[in-house]
Amino acid sequence: MSLLVVGLSHRSAPVSLLERAAVTGDRVAKLLRDMHSAEPVSEAILLSTCNRVEVYAEIDRFHAGVSAISELIAQYAEAGLDELAKHLYVHYEDRAVQHMFSVACGLDSMVVGEGQILGQVREALKLAQAEETAGRVLNEVGQQALRVGKRAHTETRIDQAGADMVTVALSAAARQLGPLAGLRALVVGAGSMSALAANTLARGGVGEVAVANRTPERAERLAECLGSAYDEVVGRAVPFDAIGPALAEADLVISCTGAQGVVISEETVRTARHGREAPLVLLDLALPHDVDPAVGDLPGVTLVDLSRLQVASAGGEGQTVTADDVAAVQRIVSEEVTAYLGEQRKARVAPTVVALRARATGVVEAELARLLGRLPELDERARAEVTQALRRTADKILHQPTVRVKELAGSPDGAGYETALRELFDLDPKAPEAVARVELPGEDEACDRR
Repeated sequence: MSLLVVGLSHRSAPVSLLERAAVTGDRVAKLLRDMHSAEPVSEAILLSTCNRVEVYAEIDRFHAGVSAISELIAQYAEAGLDELAKHLYVHYEDRAVQHMFSVACGLDSMVVGEGQILGQVREALKLAQAEETAGRVLNEVGQQALRVGKRAHTETRIDQAGADMVTVALSAAARQLGPLAGLRALVVGAGSMSALAANTLARGGVGEVAVANRTPERAERLAECLGSAYDEVVGRAVPFDAIGPALAEADLVISCTGAQGVVISEETVRTARHGREAPLVLLDLALPHDVDPAVGDLPGVTLVDLSRLQVASAGGEGQTVTADDVAAVQRIVSEEVTAYLGEQRKARVAPTVVALRARATGVVEAELARLLGRLPELDERARAEVTQALRRTADKILHQPTVRVKELAGSPDGAGYETALRELFDLDPKAPEAVARVELPGEDEACDRR
């Protein structure tokens, strides 16, 4: 396994650069295909969220892989590689596995423990499978990362303790507007983050949630779900081109569309605010941003975007996650990384074990042919007894060494045992004839036959 991670996130880059590097819509599949087509890359997954753009790749050459992936990220971000390079991080092999597991658990999120990332990892893997850019290695490690993330959220308090991005954003809004109960809200977008925001607002007791989306059916479906799930909340869909009038009635706006350009302009908000003195808070959770930054300069308007949320979360604002919660998840990640890498090392020794058994079987069969040729007077029963005895002897001799070499290969320095076995018996585990020449009994079967 030569797993490589190249990316940038809220930990390594300013939001302004993340906005430029963000990959959304059809560009996600296009960049994924371009990554997969790069000469050193055999498999690829692209994880692009509000807080990160990461490529997970199976490569055959480290430096060439880093260069190819970095250049493509820079190309899509329309940034110079020199500008981008100082913000990129690189993880390889064991560290890459650890990073992927940590990301899936929410340990690397802007708000530690937020639950959205696990779904985003799942969607990234599904897209790579659909585009056929994820093969055996990335499918395996991706599925394992999802399992580790689910385990972390099931077995620890990280799921309950870590406030997600929406919760932190709404905390910022509440400081300007007071309690959310009875307020009128506008949600722009109908994706997973928007749906989470709408449901969080409804649980918080807002009086009305209007939903605007470029696809009217999705806005209607989300609004209908809100109305049926929360008795005290009015959910209604508004046309996307009627955001202005909806803004005029709203106290709170949450926008997260994934669009490439500004969705809510300064002029739209200024027109909607005409003659109104009540405060208005806009939460821009999109990357690139949905709301024109100039909106924050309008009287009575507060704009909270990812830059401000990044500062808030860095200061611990809105989070109740404790050091013990984080430590518990870190222990799970460490255990799972050790177990996963151990299984990978054991799998790598399998061709050597097969080659050793094939070598022994070849010797046994040659000796049987020589012996039976010299003893033509043996009847069928005697021939069968002799054949079984020789084969069982070879099985018994090989059983313990092959079991032990698999166990030892699972340790961090286990590759040396495989090398020693290969050198001692002059084995070529990659030779096709070594694997295809004979079908050997499994370890359990060999053990049963002793």
